[in-house]
Amino acid sequence: MTEDRLPLAELLAKAGDGDFLRSVAEAVLQMLMEADVEGLIGAGRHERTGERLNYRNGFRDRTLDTRLGALQLRIPKLRQGSYFPPFLEPRKTSEKALVAVIQEAWIGGVWPLADLRSPTRRVDDLVQAMGLTGISKSTVSKLCKDIDERVGAFLDRPLSGEWPYLWLDATYLRQREGGRIVSVAAIIAVACDAEGRREIVGLHIGPSEAETFWAAFLKSLVKRGLKGVKLVVSDAHEGLKAAIARVLGATWQRCRVHWMRNALAHVGKAQQSMASAALRQAFLQPDQASARQTWRHVADQLRPRWPKLGLLMDDSEDDVLAYMAFPAQHRTKLHSVNTLERLNKEVKRRADVVGIFPSEASIIRLIGAVLLEANDEWQMQHRYMGVEAMVDMLNPPPTNETLQLPPKAA
Repeated sequence: MTEDRLPLAELLAKAGDGDFLRSVAEAVLQMLMEADVEGLIGAGRHERTGERLNYRNGFRDRTLDTRLGALQLRIPKLRQGSYFPPFLEPRKTSEKALVAVIQEAWIGGVWPLADLRSPTRRVDDLVQAMGLTGISKSTVSKLCKDIDERVGAFLDRPLSGEWPYLWLDATYLRQREGGRIVSVAAIIAVACDAEGRREIVGLHIGPSEAETFWAAFLKSLVKRGLKGVKLVVSDAHEGLKAAIARVLGATWQRCRVHWMRNALAHVGKAQQSMASAALRQAFLQPDQASARQTWRHVADQLRPRWPKLGLLMDDSEDDVLAYMAFPAQHRTKLHSVNTLERLNKEVKRRADVVGIFPSEASIIRLIGAVLLEANDEWQMQHRYMGVEAMVDMLNPPPTNETLQLPPKAA
């Protein structure tokens, strides 16, 4: 280091805010990478020497999450071979989990069916393509144990405070069980706390969606500290509504997006645009009373032409319009499970690589790792819901009845 450069300690002493600290950290890590690459190449940048072993080939951008915030790094690339700085993990937890599941399947001799490009592709091909040959059972066991401990700690962590809103969604995966391939439901639970921040609070795997299945999952969340739930948003799953009332005592909101698809299935394709516009009139109302009035009016208009649609509207009015009783600022995120849409896409993307999971533990390992990383990203974002409206909902002003003093005893 030249004499005109400030030592790191002096730079840190001059730091006045987080942005400066991040800049210092980025500069130091960049210097470490440059020095590391010079040693591998055998020559400095633009240096002509007979001892040179390789050449630079630009950079690739990489974000490193730290306590100082996200650091933007430029990792040097080489013409021959590759370079990865030793202070960065070459794979994220979810990628390690994916490797572990594939290795586990390979050692167990499990043939997955899923490679969309080639239905006949075997695990051996996938393992070789990922450079994972030559692995042993002990190596796989050690890798799985490390990931399982991290994922288990995340999924079983205690929950504190109140969680007014809870979203539940099911993703269906294929698992090998007793020589058969069965379909299992992976239930993901996301909740929003009283501070307006959302977190992934649970994952549950089961063979069916009966009430006992849902009740067991909800009870496990309550045991970990989930409380204060006022609204649960989900699709219409068998047994869920009863389990919510029995375990949480909360209101159920049926996913409006999925309900709309079910409703339009009773209408011919040529008339679906018209019917959809009519149905949406109820959702545009400012309050629940107006929404209910519009809902019944639209149902009576559509009933003569599509009696099954009219019957569906009669049966589902309370469930589809439940969110209208909550703060207007929150409603756009309460009427459906779309808050889980991107998360589910990432889960399916990882699961499609595996195809058939060798065990339930492997599902929890991979999906749990994806959820862990997504939850960490959410914590670095802004509040998911406005805290002012949350405070007003959780602490309503006293009514005249509550202010009225009790009569004096005679």
